[in-house]
Amino acid sequence: MTIAQVIAGRGEVWSCNADDNVSDAVAQMAEHRIGALPVRDGQSAVAGIFSERDMMRCLHKHGEAALHMKVRDMMTAPVITITPQTTVLEALALMTQRRFRHLPVVEGDKMVAFVSIGDLVKHRIDKIEAEADAMRVYIQQG
Repeated sequence: MTIAQVIAGRGEVWSCNADDNVSDAVAQMAEHRIGALPVRDGQSAVAGIFSERDMMRCLHKHGEAALHMKVRDMMTAPVITITPQTTVLEALALMTQRRFRHLPVVEGDKMVAFVSIGDLVKHRIDKIEAEADAMRVYIQQG
């Protein structure tokens, strides 16, 4: 099972710009109920990731002034990316080993999706449940 199967049919990827104010990125994350945003910087497909964890570290260090800083000043960079051909298990292993929860999916020089560990775990559980159901039907018919 590949990332392409997980992202099939997905719509828009919400993102922010490296020069955006942190308060604007936080507002966007709250509005869409998401924990991280890929960060774009000019021509770059993905310059970094701005997450709740980044915000908490910056708030701890800078206090309220963090809200007036630029996203580029607190984003996680450089960013690790995957491709649509990456398997779900490879992506999950990468997230576990590197201790992060979000991965941009890049094809060529274009970001095509942004996946969370929750997306991948849900997709994996759905597949396992479907296989178990198929096995139950097979056994009952046998």
